[in-house]
Amino acid sequence: MNEKNINKARALYYGMFSRCFVFTTDTSRYFELVNFIDILKENPLDKMSQEALLNIRELIKSDSNIAFMREYDEIFHSPETTNIRNTASYYDEQVESGKKRVQMQNFLAKTKIRRDEKAYCDYEDNVGFIFTVMSELCELIANGEDQYKNTAHCIFEQVLNEFVDEFSRELYEHESAVIFKNIVVLLKSFVEFERIYLEVSTPVTKERILKRESQEDEISQEEIARRERNRLLRESGAKIEQESCSVDVASDVEVDI
Repeated sequence: MNEKNINKARALYYGMFSRCFVFTTDTSRYFELVNFIDILKENPLDKMSQEALLNIRELIKSDSNIAFMREYDEIFHSPETTNIRNTASYYDEQVESGKKRVQMQNFLAKTKIRRDEKAYCDYEDNVGFIFTVMSELCELIANGEDQYKNTAHCIFEQVLNEFVDEFSRELYEHESAVIFKNIVVLLKSFVEFERIYLEVSTPVTKERILKRESQEDEISQEEIARRERNRLLRESGAKIEQESCSVDVASDVEVDI
């Protein structure tokens, strides 16, 4: 088993999922997504992921991100469709900023990775940011920086693994999901690979208590303000990318906690 090649492949998968769930006003990230799909469909994890990759490639355009961004917006931003929450804290405590966000902040403090708050408005436990961090860590590990193995393992086991199944199920069942339905199939195959590779068990399903308050009451003032910042950031970019919110991973000096 070639550990370097495995971690390079893991970095590629996490990088692809990062580009599915987090966008910048730089259209190059979309074209990187198209390129990643083209690479991965030549060496799929299994038959189901191969079919999903081929379906995704047929649905996304090589020269325009409009269809992809329209579906993304209908799933994650539109008030007219079912709202999909995408933070670990929400699936853990039904709050947008909770213990899982603090966990991620603590894990990040052990690495060179920092959230650029000026460019990226979502929280550290947002699924797109987690994918971005994991991609960076796997790349560092592949390049011989073994000190990050434990941090990457902990982020997967204690944060991502705990909510990714429920998040995936809700996304797969969303009324607007077409491209993202195939992305979920691909994500499921990859998560199963990660569980085997990292020797992490599937978590026990937790029954969430459904709140009876209106959706307006469920959303905190902090969350409303965050969404407004995202909206303004999207509108400041080019029209083709106006629905996106950027994620920049800034390097800093090593910090031990």
